[in-house]
Amino acid sequence: MTPAAPAYRRLSVEERRSQLLDAALTLFAHRVPEEVSLDDVAEAAGVSRPLVYRYFPGGKQQLYEAALRSAAEELEQCFDEPREGPLLSRLARALDRYLTFVDEHDAGFSALLQGGSVVETSRTTATVDGVRRAAAVHILSHLGVTEPGPRLRMTVRMWITAVEAASLIWLDEDKQPPADELRDWLVDQFVAVLSVTARRDAQTAALVETLVVDG
Repeated sequence: MTPAAPAYRRLSVEERRSQLLDAALTLFAHRVPEEVSLDDVAEAAGVSRPLVYRYFPGGKQQLYEAALRSAAEELEQCFDEPREGPLLSRLARALDRYLTFVDEHDAGFSALLQGGSVVETSRTTATVDGVRRAAAVHILSHLGVTEPGPRLRMTVRMWITAVEAASLIWLDEDKQPPADELRDWLVDQFVAVLSVTARRDAQTAALVETLVVDG
């Protein structure tokens, strides 16, 4: 008896959309967006070109922006850590999730943060900036600060930029040093930049004293 063919399962709208976004993000990361066609996306996803247009009638620009937003939403969630336990331990757990995302979606991470394409618009720039701002809000919340002064805000945002840069360099260096070492180094950097700011800012100085006590 001929074995029965596996049952075909039609993907839901969200599943199909996610499939197309994953395929697009990978292609946009490995090639400049100008060189990626909708036919390429359709082939990578194993679907027809008309199906891609059905989900993204705005064409490649709409697909590009949607793919970036998808990656951005995942990254924003990385710093959404429960407010439990010592601050530096919470920060380490958030960085673990962040670096896991970078490791598992290296192409997508590069596509999200590395601009320079002619298809880059104010919307795509705002998407990337939104990730940074969301991360800063989470970190300031972990610090227990509701009204941060300009020096503290700048310090936190500078550190987030350093985390992004370190992650991109880490990918370029074949993911060396190991992720746990990179995480610990980034936590140490956070304490270091806060300590420097504390010399000129009383609000930050009080936070550094709390970090020393909490460990």
